[in-house]
This record gives sequence, structure tokens and C-alpha cells, in this order.
Amino acid sequence: MKKDSITSYSTDSVFPLVLKLSFPTMLAQLVNVLYSVVDRIFIGNIDTVGSLALAGVGVASPIVTLISSFASLIGLGGAPLMAINIGKENYHKAQKILNNAFLSLLILSVFLMLLFISFSSSLVLTFGATDLTFAFAKEYLVYYLLGTPFALIATGMNSYLICQGRNKSAMTSVLLGAFFNIALDPLFIFAFGMGVKGAAVATVISQAFSASYTFFCLFSKKLKIRLNFSLYSLRAFLEICKFGLSPFLIIATDSILILLLNFMLKLRGGSDADFLITCATIVQSYMLLIFQPLGGITAGSQGLISFNYGSSDSQRVRKAIYATLLYAVLFTLLMTVFTFTRSEIFASLFTQDEEILSKSISYMRIYTSCVIPLAFQYTFVDSFTALAQIRFALPLSLFRKLIYSVSLVIFPFAFSAEAIFYAEPVCDVVASIASTSMMILMLGRILKKDPA
Repeated sequence: MKKDSITSYSTDSVFPLVLKLSFPTMLAQLVNVLYSVVDRIFIGNIDTVGSLALAGVGVASPIVTLISSFASLIGLGGAPLMAINIGKENYHKAQKILNNAFLSLLILSVFLMLLFISFSSSLVLTFGATDLTFAFAKEYLVYYLLGTPFALIATGMNSYLICQGRNKSAMTSVLLGAFFNIALDPLFIFAFGMGVKGAAVATVISQAFSASYTFFCLFSKKLKIRLNFSLYSLRAFLEICKFGLSPFLIIATDSILILLLNFMLKLRGGSDADFLITCATIVQSYMLLIFQPLGGITAGSQGLISFNYGSSDSQRVRKAIYATLLYAVLFTLLMTVFTFTRSEIFASLFTQDEEILSKSISYMRIYTSCVIPLAFQYTFVDSFTALAQIRFALPLSLFRKLIYSVSLVIFPFAFSAEAIFYAEPVCDVVASIASTSMMILMLGRILKKDPA
């Protein structure tokens, strides 16, 4: 029996299995961060215009992430649902979910690409671009958008490998893209003199490699459910969207909140607006090193939770959730220590400007001061999603976004533009209390019911 096969979901010891499943997914997400972080590092070091170019990309990046969040609508919506049906041995429905997911992503990606290109100028102007950064923001956004089908298929369909225990294949897909992105960035940005446009082109090419690899992996004979081109159904699509609504809104609203952050810095920052947006871009780049791997840890165990929920093994479901929480807390603890002892190493990759460097380090430490409680929020919200409990996952996530958005608006007006960086620790604490309370109250009741 293959150790990474879905059959191990019902046989292997849970704590080692969660680590085995989560580590490749966490590593894949960590490497996936390189797509945006490496772009920003090279862009920040462009001669004479590096800081302004970095601010421009900081404006465009949350728009890019917003588009990418549609991959979670289909990927994180259908994959747990497919795993539940595999656990119930309903292979016909699992097959239908996979086929409809691929077709949906293909159509959706082309539609989004055309839509966002049409409104690219107004989007970057509305959400933080100034006269000095507009050209950089628009150029990066438009060229990136041309690769939307590659980005959504690579990210969305990877979930269908993970939920069948093929985490290593999913990780390889991400590693492949990251390798090409790191190799091509300096070539396009500096050697070809393409600047910001070159960073976007390099990313698109890299995502094309990832998407191609993921596509071919879905035909592997090692999978319980393999991709084919039949069994299309509007009902299956709507069911995927129903279960994917929660993770989609979670990720999409993250992007919208970064857009709001940039907007408020532009509104309240005065003559320091571009300076503060540059610092915020460095801070958000660092937060990706926490958010993405943390999400990888919790996503890696979702297939295990969904499968055992489908097969009515409540004890293994509980153990999987506890194990995921343990690894998530350990990861956030490690990142907190790094932030307060070595964060200057990361910040110095983007700029040599002493003022930007000093302020960015300070803001990073404020932002991450309460990140350990965030492990509880991520674990429990993603566990509710794996259990197909949208009625809990979505409100808990939106509650955190509400606290964050209110803080983003109030703090700059009540104190100063710099106070906006305190919004993150406030919402991390409040949201973790809410999600932990909900999990304690509802898990037992959920596990007593038959899965949908």
C-alpha cells in the first residue's frame, strides 16, 4: 500500500499522518509565496525607481490575489466534497465533481481575465495608485492577467491531488513553477530591460509550467479518481460553488482588505502615502510567509478530515483536528520568534533605504505580535470547511474580516496613518476566541450527524 495513498486515511496513525500530509502542502505554499515575493524583491532593487515600482506592485498584488481566490471557489469547494464521497464509496459522484471542477475553472479563468483587463486602470487608481505609481501598477496587473487560466488551473486543481493523498505531486507542481519564476525574473527584469512588466511575464510563464504538470498528474493511474471529459452537470457545479463559497470569501476578502489598507494609507498618509504603501508592501510580503504556509498546514489535513467524516470515524476526525492545531501553533510560534529576532534579514532583501527598512521592521513586529492565536482561527475554520459546515466556517471568517476592516478605517482617523498596522493583532485575538468557542460548542453535535 502506498504510504501517501488515500487508503492510509483510515489506517495510519493520525498525528504522523497529519504531519506527512501537511508538511508537503505547507512547503508548497511557502514556495508558492516566492511567486510574489521574488518579484517584489527584484522590483524593489531596480535602479532609481525601485521604491516606487515596489509600491505600484503593492497596489496591483491584492487585485491579482483577488482573481486567484476564484481558484478556491472551485478547488476548495469541490475537493473536500469529493473526498467525502470517496469515503462513502460514492465514486460516480466524486468523478462528476472532479470533471465539472476542471471545466468550471477553465471557463471562469477566461471570463475573469477579460473582465479585469477591461477595468485595470480604474482598479489601480481606486485602490492606492498615485500619479507616481500608476504606470507600474497597471503594467504589472495587465501582463499578469494574461496568465489567469494558468494561475487558476494550477492552484484550483492542485486541491484535487491533495484530497486524494497526492500531496507530493501538488508540491512538485508548485516547486516547478517557483523554480522557473526565480530563474526567469532577473532575466526578464534586468537582462531584457522589461522592468515591472518582465516580472509579470516571468510569473505567467512559470504558472504555465505548474498548470501543465498538475493537468497531467490528474490522469495518473495512482489516483482513485482520475480526470476525464464526461459527466458534466450544472447541479454538480452549483454544489461545488456552494461548498466553495466559504473558502472563496475567506481568501477574496483578504485581498479586498489589503486593497482597503492601501486605500486608507493613500487617503490618510498625505505626502508619506507612497512611503507607507512601500512599507506595507514589504510587511504584506512577510505576512505571506506566515499566512500561506499556515493555510498549507490546515489545507493538507482537510482530505483526511473529510474522508473520515464521510466514513463516520469521529475519533479520527477529532485527532486530525487536534494534530493540525498542534502543528499550526508550533509554526506560528517559530515565525514569531523569527520576526522579533531576525526580521531585518527579510526586509533588507527589498530595499537599502534605511528609513524604509527601519519602519518596515517595526511594522512587521506590530503585525505579527498576536499571530499565534491565528493558528486557532485557521485550524478551526478550515476544519469546519472540511466537515462541509459552511454555516460555521463562513460567518467565523467574515467576523474576522469585519473586525479588521473596522479597525482599518477607525485607527487612521482616531490616531494616525501608522496606527493602521495595529488592526491585524486586534482582529487575530478577537477572531481566535470566537472560532475556538464555536468549535468547542459544535464539533460534538456535527459528528453525531450523518455527513451530507
